[in-house]
Amino acid sequence: MDPFTSIDELLRALEEERYITDRPLATVLYLAYHLKKALFLEGEPGVGKTEVAVVLSQLMRTRLIRLQCYEGLDVHTALYEWNYPKQLLRIRMEEQSGRSPEEIGQLLYTEPYLIKRPLLEAILSSGQSPPVLLIDELDRADEEFEAFLLEILSDFQVSIPEIGTLKAIQRPMVVITSNRTRDIHDALKRRCLYHWIEHPDFQKELRIIRARIPAIEDRLAAQVAHFMQALRKEDLLKRPGISETLDWAEALLRLHRTVLDEQTVQETMGCILKYREDLQTFWESIWNDPHKRALLLEHPTGG
Repeated sequence: MDPFTSIDELLRALEEERYITDRPLATVLYLAYHLKKALFLEGEPGVGKTEVAVVLSQLMRTRLIRLQCYEGLDVHTALYEWNYPKQLLRIRMEEQSGRSPEEIGQLLYTEPYLIKRPLLEAILSSGQSPPVLLIDELDRADEEFEAFLLEILSDFQVSIPEIGTLKAIQRPMVVITSNRTRDIHDALKRRCLYHWIEHPDFQKELRIIRARIPAIEDRLAAQVAHFMQALRKEDLLKRPGISETLDWAEALLRLHRTVLDEQTVQETMGCILKYREDLQTFWESIWNDPHKRALLLEHPTGG
């Protein structure tokens, strides 16, 4: 059954793919699919933004094309490059055949010598279903690249001087993520539907753990979810996300732990906190406080 026939069906399909979410996110996914609009997701690192694109590609049974953004990302790296070694080899072959430079030039700047980077790959995709294009962590890229992206999102076509204008046969499903290390311009946001993904509450986090790590015991899963909920309330440089929760739960399973105790926490904090300053804060200000330590290790009820 088509998962995009209704929001309820989409929620059910997402859960079958082990992506636990709420109705607001399912609604914006439903609308982005039917309105053919890009989806712009913001939230702290580790809350599941990238995973949205992954699960969408699974639901649509199509390719996931990912563009990982970083400082200094330029148009050619994201769009296309010419295969210079292959062109050079062709030049040497054609020179031996006696072709003129003009004739050789006409052969070189054609699609067989074009290296398609993620944006062009998404534009020229010709599968049965349109691909899902993930533009990950756009806030890491420069503003110049963001301005270029506006043109792509408007028309899904690109002009290559040596070839001409290439236009998308089918519009890809676009998911853009940002950790909000800088503001993204309003012009780009106006072309997208927007959703902010929060850290999950206790019940949602517990459902995620159970869905992703079904072998974990219920008591330990509830303890892990409770511990993470309490830890996120502390003053940390980087609050751990759901990805750290799952890493930790998987690690505890591998260590054959069935309950969260003081020794287990002391041995495995590197699965959760990734900054030296946060580890210092944890051991000196949180773990050394008997009340906070007891709260972290509390056995929640109703999980």
